[in-house]
Amino acid sequence: MTTSNPDAATPPAARRTVTAAVVQAAAPLFDTPAALRRAEELLREAVQERGAEVVVLPEAFLGGYPKGLDFGITVGSRTPAGREVFRRYHAAAIDVPGPEVDALAALTSELGCHAVVGAVERRGGSLYCVALFFGPDGYLGLHRKLMPTAAERYLWGQGDGSTLPVVDTGTARLGSAICWENYMPLFRTAMYAKGVDLWCAPTVDDRDAWQATMRHIALEGRCFVLSACQYLRRDGLPADLHPVQGDGPDTVLIGGGSVIVSPLGEVLAGPLRDGEGILTAELDLDELGRARFDFDPVGHYARPDVFTLRVDTSAHAAVIDE
Repeated sequence: MTTSNPDAATPPAARRTVTAAVVQAAAPLFDTPAALRRAEELLREAVQERGAEVVVLPEAFLGGYPKGLDFGITVGSRTPAGREVFRRYHAAAIDVPGPEVDALAALTSELGCHAVVGAVERRGGSLYCVALFFGPDGYLGLHRKLMPTAAERYLWGQGDGSTLPVVDTGTARLGSAICWENYMPLFRTAMYAKGVDLWCAPTVDDRDAWQATMRHIALEGRCFVLSACQYLRRDGLPADLHPVQGDGPDTVLIGGGSVIVSPLGEVLAGPLRDGEGILTAELDLDELGRARFDFDPVGHYARPDVFTLRVDTSAHAAVIDE
């Protein structure tokens, strides 16, 4: 005869975990085949050698971030030399869909991982800074940066509300904000409402102040934050270009600072400085529920009777055929 013991401890439930990686690196500017090879190498290393299931690559990894270049711009004037630099930049961007997207989709299918990859998308005569989403099923969609910052505005167009995806991996929900989009409170609120668990922040912001922003978003959104920053030196640019930081080959143009943060603001890995590398952390997904116990910015800690947000998720095209 078997009797139950009401005082016996209930065995703990199995932990739900995801191993995440953020990659800190850069690819040669104006060399798209080399950038793609580098992205593939880094994804393989993160998954096969570090055990990552979710990998984030920095802002504009494919297509490049031309730190320190002015493209011959002054107010009311463009130079022929600057136009030629832009032509090269436009030629190095990628089409979506296109061969680079197909190659990365095949790789994540092979590896069985999810990835968020920063890129520069070419769409007609315009360029967009984007985050590309991939998974075991291949290419899953993109997010176009809503608001290019400062001089980025003469390089990149503005995205619209039609590309604000949140991807369900089956264990967690991935969303992305690119660089200074992370400072947009209404953007963050809209993404929180989509139930983001893993907030992916591809960036080139290497300032110490960025770390406070990443911890704030983790606490505000009660989500894990995965921030991947570029590390770029002068020798990553073609020799005929002259960034304002100087022409010494070891001159650091983008200094990194990649970091992984928990939903209660604890730094789990990083910040990584002074070189390339891959940070990994095992994310306990049960921390999401624990963190949301006392704060949900679009739920029990919201005041919809006082504040509401309307989000236009429609696409806005310059020409509509009817």
